Amino acid sequence: MEYRIETLSEKKLVGKKMIMTFAENKTAELWKSFMPERKEIHNIMGTNLYSMQIYPPLFFSNFNADRAFEKWAAIEVSDFENMPADILTFTLKAGLYAVFIYRGAASAAAPAFQYIFGTWLPESRYVLDNRPHFDVLGEKYKNQDPNSEEEIWIPIKPKK
Repeated sequence: MEYRIETLSEKKLVGKKMIMTFAENKTAELWKSFMPERKEIHNIMGTNLYSMQIYPPLFFSNFNADRAFEKWAAIEVSDFENMPADILTFTLKAGLYAVFIYRGAASAAAPAFQYIFGTWLPESRYVLDNRPHFDVLGEKYKNQDPNSEEEIWIPIKPKK
């Protein structure tokens, strides 16, 4: 799987969030609630959408599909001024990430994540860092289309 290591600069994101589990995935509901309101945000930077996950500490060390995490549907903005009432703000801090290119339908991504966490990460010079994970849904993203493409950003830090 194609990847690169990148240092992310701080980003200002705005959007909506939901608590969910992998067993009870509410991603479609989250995006359906966010996308119509996106038009009311006027200080957008770029066209990328951000699907961000905030996992509790040690979420992946003892994986349980019923364990809750926070998921965001978001976009990048230049500042947090004049946001619609129900749009939330989040500052994504700078840090080191492994960025993987995933090609395929969103619903078929499980093997890619199994590779990242089960093979690539243990064999790399890095360990998982406790910061937000996110996917960048850019111009090539087409949701369930087998030709869809997105970037998977995994927070990492060097092994000690």
